[in-house]
Amino acid sequence: MAAARRSLPLLRSLITTRSVTYMPRPGDGAPRPVTLIPGDGIGPSVTNAVEQVMEAMHAPVFFEKYEVHGDMKRVPQHVLDSIRKNKVCLKGGLRTPVGGGVNSLNVQLRKELDLYASLVNCFNLPGLPTRHENVDIVVIRENTEGEYSGLEHEVVPGVVESLKVITKFCSERIAKYAFEYAYLNNRKKVTAVHKANIMKLADGLFLESCREVAKKYPSIKYNEIIVDNCCMQLVSKPEQFDVMVTPNLYGNLVANTAAGIAGGTGVMPGGNVGADHAVFEQGASAGNVGNEKILEQKKANPVALLLSSAMMLRHLQFPSFADRLENAVKRVISEGKYRTKILAETALLRRSLMLSLLIWIDRKKTSIIIVQVLEISSRT
Repeated sequence: MAAARRSLPLLRSLITTRSVTYMPRPGDGAPRPVTLIPGDGIGPSVTNAVEQVMEAMHAPVFFEKYEVHGDMKRVPQHVLDSIRKNKVCLKGGLRTPVGGGVNSLNVQLRKELDLYASLVNCFNLPGLPTRHENVDIVVIRENTEGEYSGLEHEVVPGVVESLKVITKFCSERIAKYAFEYAYLNNRKKVTAVHKANIMKLADGLFLESCREVAKKYPSIKYNEIIVDNCCMQLVSKPEQFDVMVTPNLYGNLVANTAAGIAGGTGVMPGGNVGADHAVFEQGASAGNVGNEKILEQKKANPVALLLSSAMMLRHLQFPSFADRLENAVKRVISEGKYRTKILAETALLRRSLMLSLLIWIDRKKTSIIIVQVLEISSRT
């Protein structure tokens, strides 16, 4: 007994000084398959940049690439099967035709895979000047219902009826996701965006669900704001917002507004997440996917998708690789030596940003991949 008592202090000291920051799962050393959809317009250009960086980092992922385009009637079944098998997808933008009765493949993907939460992180990047400082907003948007339910029809010629669907199940689910995200990421406040002053039943149900979930998280401040006032507050004082939870359509508008404030859609990462699957892509679109001028002039900006790829690596539980990629991107922009044309009027081509990024990722040794990319770039 005496010997056992004497060993207790030593045991306590071992317990208190030892810390575990990351517990790997069995088989974590094996590369993970990721479905890759290059997409339309600038999509293939920016996804190719991600492939180069992943290869230079020796990231433990490999891509299964599929051609999908926005003018298709639906996402091919073998592509959906690949995402269901791999559980993770990286996607360039898909062009959505305006009008004409053609459904959005982006919406199809979200519905087929039940990607109920869209997450866009809008934040200031050091070295990229903007009108506002201290912006760090996470917009979490319900992704499967609302105005994007696709329930519309022509009642009589010249009269179209479009249904906005809000359910308690989906509202509670997205509210819980927002509060869990805030809790796990040390965020202090969740703001619900709504139009319940007019849409009293639909948005009223959304608000009611958010309030019920908020009661379970007393350490997180909760408030509500009407969507039109929210837009005004975003452009005048964006630093007041932290995590925002929204129905489908409002989230699309709020995320693009916040992205414009923080530096542009080309630098904001995002992802669409469900219980079993996740698709990572540029956080806010604002039409740059289908902008042929950007493609012709080679102004495509890979920063947003690179940061989305860091989110993907974190989702796959590879935090050290995610940190390396994210820090390299931020350092290149902070230095200000290499920027794409879309980031600065006097900047160099996208390949200069890529080369600088690859050098920062592998700075301590001469990397073969950097030499190869330099040779390729000199010929293009």
